[in-house]
Amino acid sequence: MKKHYLLTPGPTPIPPEVALKEALPIIHHRTNEFAVIFKDVAEGLKYLFQTKNDVFMTSSSGTGTMESAVVNLLSAGDEVIVASSGNFGDRWAKICQVYGVTVHNANAPWGKPVSASEIEKILKTNPKVKAVYTTFTETSTGVVNDIKAIGEIVSKTDAIMVVDAISGLVGQEFHMDDWKVDVTVSGSQKGFMLAPGLAFVALSDKAWKVTETSKLPKFYFDYKKYKKSLLTSETPFTPPVTLIVALQEAIRMLKEKGIENVWADCRLLAKASREGMKAIGLEIFAESPCDVVTSAKVPEEIGGKIVKILREKYGVSIAGGQGDLKGKIIRFAHMGYIGKADILVGFACLEMVLCELGYKLEKGKSVAAVQEVLLNN
Repeated sequence: MKKHYLLTPGPTPIPPEVALKEALPIIHHRTNEFAVIFKDVAEGLKYLFQTKNDVFMTSSSGTGTMESAVVNLLSAGDEVIVASSGNFGDRWAKICQVYGVTVHNANAPWGKPVSASEIEKILKTNPKVKAVYTTFTETSTGVVNDIKAIGEIVSKTDAIMVVDAISGLVGQEFHMDDWKVDVTVSGSQKGFMLAPGLAFVALSDKAWKVTETSKLPKFYFDYKKYKKSLLTSETPFTPPVTLIVALQEAIRMLKEKGIENVWADCRLLAKASREGMKAIGLEIFAESPCDVVTSAKVPEEIGGKIVKILREKYGVSIAGGQGDLKGKIIRFAHMGYIGKADILVGFACLEMVLCELGYKLEKGKSVAAVQEVLLNN
């Protein structure tokens, strides 16, 4: 029997306390019993989003709530800016184009953060832009974008700012209200320490005004339905009851630890992971690395084999590159329930795989580098 270590940037490991909540007998969602749980979760989500605004829960992956943040805010022919620095930033543009929305691109090369000044320039020359869509932590490259700076720029215009925080929320420091973010979307399978299937969205007052003029078709993801149902601690449609019950436990654990301490832990593991990569000669890919996943360049002749061997032989799951980066980078996650020991195991096994593939390194060097960071911080 092989033990498995999950170091992928979603899904991430689930604490036993959270997993056990899903094993409890299911309850009906139109009852006072569920309403109490739902209300507690809704309040807890505000804390994690760092917002005074209501946070809605939908049954979908993160991409579903990304689509909801297009259809509830826009009409066909509207103009938007998509500031992308990777695969998931590009997804915003794809969704907008499906619905006949005109996209102005403010793209950065993969591995680099988006440019706040470029966004400002496009806003000035295109006054009809209704929204700026961007990504907080770009999972495909390991980059973090300066949401605070972008939020400040967008807030001075009539446009709203929409942020994909699916991978970054809870792991990387984020302040929705203070950073003037109008719409934040996220998902359950990363920093929330939960299984996939739940998605979240919060809107500012400025964003709610924009929903009033949206003409794109919507039914299941209609924000007005969710807003109305929230008044009675319900959802407009059948929710994934067991996931919400488990989420209550995850939020309890996160609040007990304190969000600032959660951010600090991810920051420490990120620093340790970057030093571990560099210690064995692997260059960090991201120019502005995030705290939830570390990306590193690997030799192309072995890059396509590392992830498979690591998973199948040692039970350690990491992620490879996407799109043009396939076989060129590896990605180690350090968010949610991933801890110090997981990172140490991951690097020890990575070294063995690299040695098997003929990569020259001094055994134990990455582990020692990780240990050094953990011991001295």
